[in-house]
Amino acid sequence: MTAEGLREFADITGFRGDPHVDVGGNLDPAFETHGTTVLSLRFNKGVLTLADKRATAGNLIMYDQAEKIVSLDDSTVVAISGAFAKSIEVCRFLKHSFKYYRRTVLHEMSLEGKLSEISRALAGNAPMAMQGIGLFLPIVAAYDKKKDEFGVYFFDGAGARFQNGSYACAGSGSERIRGVFEYIARVKGRFETRPLEDVLGDGLQMLDIAAELDSATGGFNKTLPVTRVLDADGNREIPESELQSAADTVLNWRS
Repeated sequence: MTAEGLREFADITGFRGDPHVDVGGNLDPAFETHGTTVLSLRFNKGVLTLADKRATAGNLIMYDQAEKIVSLDDSTVVAISGAFAKSIEVCRFLKHSFKYYRRTVLHEMSLEGKLSEISRALAGNAPMAMQGIGLFLPIVAAYDKKKDEFGVYFFDGAGARFQNGSYACAGSGSERIRGVFEYIARVKGRFETRPLEDVLGDGLQMLDIAAELDSATGGFNKTLPVTRVLDADGNREIPESELQSAADTVLNWRS
């Protein structure tokens, strides 16, 4: 129903309808579908990105199969947290933007250009975010082919960009596990010095902790998390059998 229709219906019946939508047709920010815990970890040959699959709207679990990791191109992977619909919309725009640039000038956009485009998209969304609608915070795993370097980047709601050499996380569950990153790095060594198998175990462990402490983060007892590995050959998902084995190790250790 349109905003005008909602107002007319309210005037005639005195009924204000869905408590999540006002008579102006505006969605209550609490009823937006949100994603929760996403994280990226460097390993010795690239970057591993993981995300749970739960999407929530207020205190409701809306969906347990949400894909929160998007490959923008062969060398750029985005993990999204916050307003799910807006995140997907922006990622689609960025993906087409990168492809259009590549076809127009016949070479790939530089890493700096890609990161600037992401910052610009977030800055353009800032007015909605300030109203409490459409706020999302991505983390980006990227490979700079010219420098042969991997990077992990995170952003604030206004588009400001930050870089961490080893890891990044976002979403409601990320606040519960921020200190764990540093602890693991001090005990086991920096993530970028260790093999993928070890870093995958650590990432799943942190995702499991986030699920235990944050109700909006889904665990992986029933549904395996989303994963994507970025290395010099491109990006790919971890095979289900390998991921299941690593997840079982974490769950068995906990029990």
